[in-house]
Amino acid sequence: MAVPSDVPSDVPTVVPTVVRTPDANTADANTADLADFPFAPHWFDLGPDADLGVDELRMHYVDEGPADAPVALMIHGMPTWSYLYRHVIPVMRAAGYRCVAPDHIGFGRSDKVTVPSWYDIARHTRNLTRLVEALDLRDVTIFVQDWGGPTGLAQVATMPERFSRLVIMNTWLHHDGYEYTAAIRRWIEQNQPGGLFRDNVPDRFGWGTLMAIATGRAAPAEVLGAIMQGAEPVLSPEAAEVVRAYDAPFAGLGEAGVTGPRQFPLSIPVHDHARGNGDVQAEHFAAICATTLPTHVVWGLADDVFDGAWGRRWHSLIPHATWDAFDDAGHFLQDTHGARIAEAVLGHGD
Repeated sequence: MAVPSDVPSDVPTVVPTVVRTPDANTADANTADLADFPFAPHWFDLGPDADLGVDELRMHYVDEGPADAPVALMIHGMPTWSYLYRHVIPVMRAAGYRCVAPDHIGFGRSDKVTVPSWYDIARHTRNLTRLVEALDLRDVTIFVQDWGGPTGLAQVATMPERFSRLVIMNTWLHHDGYEYTAAIRRWIEQNQPGGLFRDNVPDRFGWGTLMAIATGRAAPAEVLGAIMQGAEPVLSPEAAEVVRAYDAPFAGLGEAGVTGPRQFPLSIPVHDHARGNGDVQAEHFAAICATTLPTHVVWGLADDVFDGAWGRRWHSLIPHATWDAFDDAGHFLQDTHGARIAEAVLGHGD
């Protein structure tokens, strides 16, 4: 399903509607041997898609722990994948949970649709619903962050009988009166034509470089400055591994392979209300605020995207919710504080 590399220069290249991160037997060649991520791949086939002209569309998920155990369902956002939860999974599994962490289509080990218009939040949400139903997940503790909020909390709002508690981390649900931060608006701009990320990913640097910066493992001016000048940035071994891990799913797929991540910023309802499922998000926000399920709000306070003020505000709207905050955690707190998040949640009991 990869784009051919031997096409003569005078023959137009036809990009397939779906590309796939290369496999090696049942393990993903690009994502094999990543630090702290020894989990076997599992696949869910979403089936044929006539619009894309494919017979199968394969969604990857991690599935660790006893099949009959209570479930910890972990939903990622952009530009991450199930690797984001690599430090949460072992703690929850040791506590007796079945840990399920899917990759959205377009991310991680899942297939990458190359048609921009295919992506919207309603479709990502439906894909997760189909996975939850196919695996018949019940007694679920759901962990959500970033776009995991709109796609994951939708499952709770529409299938509450399957869920036993919520873990809400640095995310949001669109609703009237929600104030989008300057950082969110910059993110949208930077991912449109002429923006820093739209014009330089993946040609000059990849999402892994941005993750190394966002998690505090690399200095933005130093790293991006070196790359933009054509030099190789000096990275610590830890930062280099993070770059490798978050770049790995897209390696060798070129521009077509990053279509999915390109669309998430453009689906934020402040930019495109319909594509972002804004009205439905508002309904889900009301449902989540009214939930009687045990709810744990866990927040990274060093985040200018979903800042501490918003985290505290949402926590106040769910009166029975617990509050755990990490002063030194940013937007991707699972990556840097995964074990502490799991321990905090387990410490609250059921």
